[in-house]
Amino acid sequence: MIKKLVLKWSFVLALLAMASCSQNQGNIISNINIGTHSNNELKIQIDVTTKDDAQVYAEYWSDKKGIKSKITSPVSKNGLKHSLILCNITPETDYSFQLITIQGENKNTSKLYTFKSRRLPEWLQKQFKANCPKPELLPKNFKSGFMLLAKRETPGVAYIVDYKGNLRWYHTVEGTGFKVTHFTKEQTILSILGKNDEPTSYGSEILEINLQGDTLTHIKKGQGDFKQVIHHEIIKKSANEIVTLFVDARITDLTKIGGKQKDTINGDGILILDKKGKQIWKWSVFDDLDPMKDKALLKTKKDWMHANSLNYDKDGNFLISFYNNGQIWKVDSKTGKVIWKLGKGGNLKMSTDSNFSQAHAAHINAEGSLMFFDNGVDKKQSSVYALKVDEKVKSAKLDFHINLPKDIYNDRMGSAYMIDKDAILVCCSKRHITVLTNKKGVLLWALESEIPPYRVQFIPEENLKPFLLN
Repeated sequence: MIKKLVLKWSFVLALLAMASCSQNQGNIISNINIGTHSNNELKIQIDVTTKDDAQVYAEYWSDKKGIKSKITSPVSKNGLKHSLILCNITPETDYSFQLITIQGENKNTSKLYTFKSRRLPEWLQKQFKANCPKPELLPKNFKSGFMLLAKRETPGVAYIVDYKGNLRWYHTVEGTGFKVTHFTKEQTILSILGKNDEPTSYGSEILEINLQGDTLTHIKKGQGDFKQVIHHEIIKKSANEIVTLFVDARITDLTKIGGKQKDTINGDGILILDKKGKQIWKWSVFDDLDPMKDKALLKTKKDWMHANSLNYDKDGNFLISFYNNGQIWKVDSKTGKVIWKLGKGGNLKMSTDSNFSQAHAAHINAEGSLMFFDNGVDKKQSSVYALKVDEKVKSAKLDFHINLPKDIYNDRMGSAYMIDKDAILVCCSKRHITVLTNKKGVLLWALESEIPPYRVQFIPEENLKPFLLN
């Protein structure tokens, strides 16, 4: 903590020579302090004191791009003390800014101030390397957009990078890692946090932060109705409803099959909590399946089904994928009834060209197809599937299928999301690589990362404004 304070205020002192008190500038600002926000080199905090109640915001720009590229910070609440967080900061860059005060219909603009951002710390440098032989082939929205990925080991780091591999935003947590992250419609990052001794995508905390780094929600296991280990997925149903997967540990007598009288079968369930940890809805795989019918139960009991993704279908019901049985289920979000099962032993008819091994990141894409990353364990080649599901006739037909190069075969984890009609962003976690491919399987771009990201989520530029932009 002391080290962080020293670092922060050494930056402040370096900047005060350029922007200190503003007693003589002819408006109501009496003092300005500048430093990093939470010791984050890509967020600048400007603390402003005004003589009278007012609202304040900043307009800032890099000197290289000029005032035409100015960015406007959010407006502070009415009062005497104001903290403005400037995002979209580039390391080792000269910036200029002005402060605008608002009192009723009156606006005043301060004189010009300057600061220079510092270089990224060593542990954040060279984390990502982009490879793009022909940038002209990349979709325009991909070149202007960003990607969210995260480090699962402690200290956890959530990163947002651009297509050039530049780190544009980050947030760190001490003592835990970002096991799973998800960018929400509310411009927040919702995540599962877990310690190093917790399995890969499993955790016991829920954290939601905004792009300025403020904590909006932080719930730990044991608070309210949050009693279970959660894993693999964290999304929202509404602004106040958090949806996740949980481990449903059932104590069961397994003596008949050679187990213990009080043995444990770890199944999976869906849990909806509010921001205070109160349970709103819950469903369990045990509601549909009898584990005693599994002939290999003594081997699978520690992780019987291994649910690995959860999302909403177009009609508001759940889509949940399982690694161990190679299926995707649709579950009624009100009754908990299983509507259909797709995959090995499922009840939807599938053509042979739609057979997959293990699905990850199952979701409905922009064209209305059920899309997912297939680990491809059966044939030792990973791929991307998009299927058209017809619930009336209980069938699934192939929309498109993309085989990935065998040298980036990824047997665990992974994701695939459409960027446009012909470009798909694919994360091969264990290979530490994310690629952009077209539907013919031609790789257009690749990002190597020092960390193995569980998933990589694409975020269009318009969804990040005004905090990040190109």
